[in-house]
Amino acid sequence: MYVPRRYDSVIKEHFTENRQMLFLSGPRQVGKTSTSRTAPASLGRIRYFNADAPEVRRLFAAGAGEVARSAELDTARRRRPILVLDEIHKMPRWKNSLKGLFDTYGEQAGILVTGSARLDIFRRGGDSLLGRFLPHRMHPFSVSELVRPNAHPDALILPPKKLDRDSFEALARFGGFPEPLTRAEERFARRWRRLRSERLLREDLRDLTRLQDIAQVEHLVNVVADRVGGTAPTAALATEVGASQDSIRRWLTALEHLYVLFSVRPWTRNVARSLRKAPKYYLWDWSSIDDPGARAENMVAAALLKACHFWTDAGLGDFSMHYLRDKQKREVDLIVARDRTPWFLVEVKQGSGPRLSPSLAYFQRAVGAAHAFQVVMDAPYNSADSFKESRPVIVPAQTFLSQLV
Repeated sequence: MYVPRRYDSVIKEHFTENRQMLFLSGPRQVGKTSTSRTAPASLGRIRYFNADAPEVRRLFAAGAGEVARSAELDTARRRRPILVLDEIHKMPRWKNSLKGLFDTYGEQAGILVTGSARLDIFRRGGDSLLGRFLPHRMHPFSVSELVRPNAHPDALILPPKKLDRDSFEALARFGGFPEPLTRAEERFARRWRRLRSERLLREDLRDLTRLQDIAQVEHLVNVVADRVGGTAPTAALATEVGASQDSIRRWLTALEHLYVLFSVRPWTRNVARSLRKAPKYYLWDWSSIDDPGARAENMVAAALLKACHFWTDAGLGDFSMHYLRDKQKREVDLIVARDRTPWFLVEVKQGSGPRLSPSLAYFQRAVGAAHAFQVVMDAPYNSADSFKESRPVIVPAQTFLSQLV
């Protein structure tokens, strides 16, 4: 059964308002294919092409005219059809094929291109598609998407809305990927994680990097998972994994491209004696992290990354996420910047016992952020709007996360 997604409205709005192709990229098994085959149904007939199928590869190799004939684009229709091209980036000269199809038939059909992280990598490799597409990155479920799947894509900060406690705990435990979240069964989740990891590391990673022995990369992922919430200098990772620093850098870059992990760099402007180099790393699937505090921070970081990507892709501004730490060991877990200006700070706590972190007030003054939040995972939901507060405040994670994307 299809579960409505926030991206349904993104797709509908795109093909209502724009002539360009839509590039929908994101991790494996995040729901790109099911969403792209369901959301545009109200706009017109959907024709689905999966480039993993040999007959589809032969069709595209024959040229745009054969694709158009297969999709019946020469037939007069009240509404133009939507062509969903899945995994097309796996084909040779895929950009030229897309360019020819769009230039010749772009007025007769909407074109939705979906793919894994490699779509992001390869679309940077030239300008043959410049001006012909608009990108959007798809993320796993978040608190806000569960309570408001139909929110308008132009929404920035939303009013609080309650997610029932069982659903919130399932999200924290099983992660935001649709299958393990909707099943909410530990045995299934373990099998799903194992199979997904094998597919990513033993197939996609090998295709991307030509690595043959990936045992060290698998070990690197486990090391990063153990370090979630702390900095991860390349030298330290190299020592622990038993590889060169150059290899660690290449592997981390590949793992980011494959949506296995994401990095968060320090914010250094207006921060005296700030740390300037070592990033923090988080996993796209936080369900595999054992430590409750690290898992909580990763879940919040993933929600903030989703918001930054969504707001940026929707054209609402240029959003980025960082962390704050100085040489006096003052620290705030995360900071979100809007148009290169600090907007709000976030310190994540698992339990509600600790007092308000003094680092929030210190760094809020230093960088001039409008808001500073101590987000507490086990605090009960309340309906107070977090973003009406300008002073540092303690807020429930359920409340704060429901106001994002």
